[in-house]
Amino acid sequence: MIPPGMLHQKPIDLRHKCLFYIGHIPTFLDMLLSKTTGEDGCEPRWFWNIFERGIDPHIDDPEHCHPHSEVPTRDEDWPALPQILAFRDAVRARLLRVYDELAAGTRPLTRRLARTIVLCLEHEGFHVETLLYMLIQRAGTGTLPPPGPVPPFEALARQWAATPPPATRTVTLGPATVVLGHDDQESEDLLEENALSVEGHAFGWDNESPRRAVAVGRVAFEWRPVSNAEFRAFWEERGAEIQMPASWVLDAGELKVRTLYGPVAFAVAAHWPVLTSYDNLAAYAARQGGRLPTEPELRLFLDTYDAGHAGGGNVGFRHWHPVPATAGVDGGKGTNGGVWEWTSTKFDGHPGLDPTGLFTGYSTDFFDAVHHVVLGASYATIPRLAGRRTLRNFYQHNYPYPWVAARVVYDA
Repeated sequence: MIPPGMLHQKPIDLRHKCLFYIGHIPTFLDMLLSKTTGEDGCEPRWFWNIFERGIDPHIDDPEHCHPHSEVPTRDEDWPALPQILAFRDAVRARLLRVYDELAAGTRPLTRRLARTIVLCLEHEGFHVETLLYMLIQRAGTGTLPPPGPVPPFEALARQWAATPPPATRTVTLGPATVVLGHDDQESEDLLEENALSVEGHAFGWDNESPRRAVAVGRVAFEWRPVSNAEFRAFWEERGAEIQMPASWVLDAGELKVRTLYGPVAFAVAAHWPVLTSYDNLAAYAARQGGRLPTEPELRLFLDTYDAGHAGGGNVGFRHWHPVPATAGVDGGKGTNGGVWEWTSTKFDGHPGLDPTGLFTGYSTDFFDAVHHVVLGASYATIPRLAGRRTLRNFYQHNYPYPWVAARVVYDA
């Protein structure tokens, strides 16, 4: 989906160029395998210097950024694509050798090795989504569409327009006790009694642990996230006060919605959840007399009514675009259309959090009061991630590009 002319381009200024991510994914795997096993990595080893870690600078202060790789400033100083792909293939072969040794019994499957493999798989899954939400900013003007036929958007739009509305505007839940997280402390991997205890263990990222109970009050939830059509009415009312969602684009004076196949008519995507910043959606919620949910509140709603991938949820590339949400009909269970959802909870530490030593700084570098917790999954989230209820993602409150929507809640 990335033509040669885009390899050295940045579809989003606050991220690296496309070529970086092609090198970053295998480099990350190579480095963590070496960290876990003590064995040498693949050549060229200097790839570790430029591809180790990406960037997430503060939007309001781009000079403020977590530690990251120093990348070449000139296009000609980057490695060529064939060299990067050869390195990728060598790293994949290295991982396959590990699998072969595990199958043959010549290498023990320790909890630390299992964690490393799981973490690298999920890291790659996250970056598929990162790269795609970058590429969608150039869909129709550079990015090639996904292989296969283009969806029949006009015909689909007629079906979507017939999606039944919720039986009621809101549903009230609580008071309740919500359990967040699970018990998976990385520092316990090396304890003698745990070293080989892998089967049945739930691995996750450091910010998912430990398990903790949180009280939630009585809250009325909108059944579905805010749609493009609903947000457009608000945006047009407020004018220049509200930033146009980065998921929209003006094409020859006509407002359209971005897809990986290129922009589509607004009417096609009118009922999809609107993908925009926390700030935009918090302003919308306030205008409705409500607010955005906290993490425990949204977790309560999703636990109660989200049908998940098995129930038809739009995750794991079931579609390559959002679809209208369906919750609120026939007992309430349904889907949110294939989007992450914002919460008002700042991404921060909590009692018992054990920072990872495998991916140093993964969470703690972003305990900065500008990142918010998001829950759920988008249409590009792999089912392994989408199906784990303890998973938490996080983005800056004014970052407009990721595939995150929100639902309005009201104190009840």
